[in-house]
Amino acid sequence: MPLDDLALARAIHVLALVHWIGGVAVVTTIVLPRAYALPDVKEAVAAFEAFEQRFASQARVSILLVGLSGAYMLIGAGAWYRLQEASFWWLQLMIAVWVLFALIVYVLEPLVLHRLFHEFALSNKNRTLSVAIGLHTIALIIAAFALGAGVLGAHGGLP
Repeated sequence: MPLDDLALARAIHVLALVHWIGGVAVVTTIVLPRAYALPDVKEAVAAFEAFEQRFASQARVSILLVGLSGAYMLIGAGAWYRLQEASFWWLQLMIAVWVLFALIVYVLEPLVLHRLFHEFALSNKNRTLSVAIGLHTIALIIAAFALGAGVLGAHGGLP
């Protein structure tokens, strides 16, 4: 049985999603709380930024692969029409989450957020990291919901 191109695109899509959202979970539940717990502000900021710098470059690749493979599957399945139908809200949600994360990772983080985080964290570590943990938690919940809805929707499990 030959491997078809849509199956390969789906595998790439799922693997890239696991890496991307799993990384967000690690940052949210391990890296940021650990940085928050460090008493020295410079050590805390350095610890977070060291991880974030390595993960951000990997996340950029994963987010790109998710977008490319998702678009390829929509084109290959002739499914663009689904974006106009309310019953495919889960597909629209997945795309909205992808756009949001892509905007953050490719535009806002390198141009604005990295500098702001660094400046604010040095002046008020606990407040800055609390806000970062809160925002990452919201992003993780939304991404997990979209991922779950996408799996259920793609397999006919949603009305």
